[in-house]
Amino acid sequence: MTYGGRDQQYNKTNFNSRGGDFRGERSSDRNSYNDRPQGGNFRGGFNGGRSNYNQPQELVRPNWDVELQNLPTFEKNFYVEHETVRDRSDEEIAQFRKENEMTISGHDIPKPITTFDEAGFPDYVLSEVKAEGFAKPTGIQCQGWPMALSGRDMVGIAATGSGKTLSYCLPGIVHINAQPLLAPGDGPIVLVLSPTRELAVQIQTECSKFGQSSRIRNTCVYGGVPKSQQIRDLSRGSEIVIATPGRLIDMLEIGKTNLKRVTYLVLDEADRMLDMGFEPQIRKIVDQIRPDRQTLMWSATWPKEVKQLAADYLNDPIQVQVGSLELAASHTITQLVEVVSEFEKRDRLNKHLEAASQDDEYKTLIFASTKRMCDDITKYLREDGWPALAIHGDKDQRERDWVLQEFRNGGSPIMVATDVAARGIGMLIFHSF
Repeated sequence: MTYGGRDQQYNKTNFNSRGGDFRGERSSDRNSYNDRPQGGNFRGGFNGGRSNYNQPQELVRPNWDVELQNLPTFEKNFYVEHETVRDRSDEEIAQFRKENEMTISGHDIPKPITTFDEAGFPDYVLSEVKAEGFAKPTGIQCQGWPMALSGRDMVGIAATGSGKTLSYCLPGIVHINAQPLLAPGDGPIVLVLSPTRELAVQIQTECSKFGQSSRIRNTCVYGGVPKSQQIRDLSRGSEIVIATPGRLIDMLEIGKTNLKRVTYLVLDEADRMLDMGFEPQIRKIVDQIRPDRQTLMWSATWPKEVKQLAADYLNDPIQVQVGSLELAASHTITQLVEVVSEFEKRDRLNKHLEAASQDDEYKTLIFASTKRMCDDITKYLREDGWPALAIHGDKDQRERDWVLQEFRNGGSPIMVATDVAARGIGMLIFHSF
């Protein structure tokens, strides 16, 4: 299949020569954007003998009218409508969108697909998807894939765990394979911004899984851990960088990467990033990326702050919404709500755990409002004999990874977490069951 009108065929064979071994590390993230040191830029040695010491340098928005003249042109429209999709009537399309609670806005929006074969992916991507054993695309994927592959700026709104990651990951792989190979010193082609390191880890897992056949390298950049390994990964060259805003700005300010090659930008869980106060960091990062890029914004809700960000940075976007615009609990989960006093909570929690533990493969996730409460709940659960572990922002990265793994493999079926980690953990649970 030929993409974007180019004569070259983009397939698995063409891109096995994409330099270097595939080494997609699995990492995660901490939101520590306020931890960055301040000051000017110093490159070289101190009088005291220290060398290669870099102080941050404040980022300045490039003059894109000049810079774009020195940057290569790039392809971003790779969508070829399948004949089955083309032949569907407007009535069939309307019925499909109604059944999937799908609302669209914008002009010239591609028709949704209903099977993997209709998506128009090249064989090297399609074979990876089918190997995972998925029965069919999710609602957001059915409409999101044609939109993303078309090269248009887009907004996708759907609940956490609905398949948004693959909605932008697979088109991103196609996008990368159509661009010139990275040269030494180049930054990424695809940049994914994520609010938390847990979510960044899960995104990286998907990028590693589906990018392996194309030898596409990825790097996860996050705070709360030493920068050294991340710097080495960036220096090696990665087509995909998954990052939280604070640590990425660290890397940009000390000159360890740049965003001049980014032509595919993803803002994942945009509402959550704004809730956590990342808007200034997001704006600073986006200003470092060429304005003719393709931008994809994904969110679980659509508040006015996210709308404003979209208006400022997306060009003539198309939008798909699956389900309600308001954040709501999944309809596939049975909800039991109890209003109890503070003194009754411990007893009620024990009774619910006793009921849940009747299933040999039970897993229980408990959310607490603060880190201290998270530790307190874990402590008294363990005192009562329950195999509980805690995860929150004050835990170091190694411990957080270990706790998540123990919960995933059933070694500790009870995990207590703060709501800051909720969306990243939500993705972990979605992939675990």
